[in-house]
Amino acid sequence: MENKYYTEERNVQILLFLLKAHGIRKVIVSPGSTNIAVVGSMEHDPFFEMYSCVDERSAAYMACGLAAESGEPVVLSCTGATASRNYYPGLTEAFYRKLPILALTSSQDSRKMGHLKDQITDRTCPPADVVKLSTLLQNVRDEDDEWDVTIKANRAIQELNHHGKGPVHINIETTYCREFPVKTLPEARVIKRYSYSEPLPTLPTGKIAVFIGSHIRMTKKEEIAIDNFCKSNNAVVFCEPCSGYKGKYAIFYSLASWKKWTSDNQDIDLLIHLGEISGFIWQCRNAKEIWRVSEDGELRDLLRKLTKVFEMREIDFFEHYSNSGMKGNDSYLRSCLDAVHTTYQNVPELPFSNLWIANKIHKVIPQGSMVHLGILAPLRSWNYMGINSAYESDCNQGGFGIDGNLSTLIGASLVYPDKLYFGVVGDLSFFYDMNSLGNRHIKNNIRILVVNNGLGCEFRLFNQVGNILGEETNKYISAAGHFGNKSPRVIKALAENWGYEYITASSKDEFMQVYERFITPELTDKPMIFEVFTKVEDENEALQLVENFGYEENKTSQTKAVVKKLIGNQGLKVIKSILKK
Repeated sequence: MENKYYTEERNVQILLFLLKAHGIRKVIVSPGSTNIAVVGSMEHDPFFEMYSCVDERSAAYMACGLAAESGEPVVLSCTGATASRNYYPGLTEAFYRKLPILALTSSQDSRKMGHLKDQITDRTCPPADVVKLSTLLQNVRDEDDEWDVTIKANRAIQELNHHGKGPVHINIETTYCREFPVKTLPEARVIKRYSYSEPLPTLPTGKIAVFIGSHIRMTKKEEIAIDNFCKSNNAVVFCEPCSGYKGKYAIFYSLASWKKWTSDNQDIDLLIHLGEISGFIWQCRNAKEIWRVSEDGELRDLLRKLTKVFEMREIDFFEHYSNSGMKGNDSYLRSCLDAVHTTYQNVPELPFSNLWIANKIHKVIPQGSMVHLGILAPLRSWNYMGINSAYESDCNQGGFGIDGNLSTLIGASLVYPDKLYFGVVGDLSFFYDMNSLGNRHIKNNIRILVVNNGLGCEFRLFNQVGNILGEETNKYISAAGHFGNKSPRVIKALAENWGYEYITASSKDEFMQVYERFITPELTDKPMIFEVFTKVEDENEALQLVENFGYEENKTSQTKAVVKKLIGNQGLKVIKSILKK
């Protein structure tokens, strides 16, 4: 055993580190070679309390007795081939007795499955009443594998004691590494789950922000709880159109995060993540640590910085943490609002486009209305330009596709006939779902804005991968030329034949002449369709202007800051004097 430590196989290292972090030390091992990286590493670490059992069936029942008597989780380890199948009877017992047993089976590269390779068996579908969860920890080949294995290992270990105890299965791949040269286990990210009934961790010091993705509408009590938390902890809430939060601490940060967003605002010590799918959370990527609050208790780790999951109601979380910190300090809020204000004050003149339209009308949508935004240009454009808290916003962000936008809007409009429901969609989204417009339940509270540029414009934008093909993108990827190829008659005829009021615009001037009819707060005699014709070239230019304005200015100021930090004020004066000569 001299000079033998841990294996170099990274998936094994991650698992062992997490087992130790959670205090799981009892292990029953059955003989074989496929699990040598696991067993050899454990054997060289005095932390683990190890036992041997030749028969895997017997080993699983031994684990039942050991877990029941000690009250601790127990790890089982076996080799490949049929050995793992012999765990089933004992794991069935553990399942119905709710005993925390981690069945760790080892296998060769799972990609060899189905190719008549010896000792490769399918372990992906155990019976439903054998384990609570089954997962694969593949060999780590790159950063994505590292992240994936870390999350799956954390999830599996957490599941041993989640919603009642019970068995869990991990199948871990091996490269048959025969060396054990690693003296100290490299760290792995430990993710802990908390319920409201147990002691909760202390908030870290530093800058705190809340990010809310798509979210059901919040109650006033929930909003007040978040506001009190922000007031207590000098925090802010980063929002998107469908976040459901309208409180004092809302920051529609999307555009500002591109521009005037200083490191003081961007470098977040703790990000608290609420809600579901969002296309904009990546803009919080500088957060050092993320806490997830959700009643489902699932590990959602899009930014790969998750450390804690709070399986509880959001209101309970925020009320609990509202009594810490410095009350009344809103310096972070003021700094963010200043950055947002400065950004919007400097938005350049935009061509006629989704962005220009959003900028013109998002502030004048009637109070109490609902705006349903299509994927993706309308959603991004309205998010960039900020959302008015006077109305509600919604979007089919669950599937994040173009289909069903109009149908969803119509379904919502049936609830409150006296409330205005606005839809903003592109032409492909419109035609994709246009059959819904003939539904006999439609009332006069529907208003649909169609931005018609004759194709799936999203795939022709400068920052999209589809644009690498240039004009060739139009043939198939962006599907140009369908549905009348921007004909001014197609949607007009459809609207009028189905009993809609129709208005249209093809320029800024035309838009300004008619848009007030579209946003009038009074119910009209008919539902309304407002078709706006834009050009893909203008859409592209508008997005480039918005995402790039002030770039050189920002880059210059950043360079100055770095130089100043290195050489000081006096040094900077010397350099300036030299340059003047």
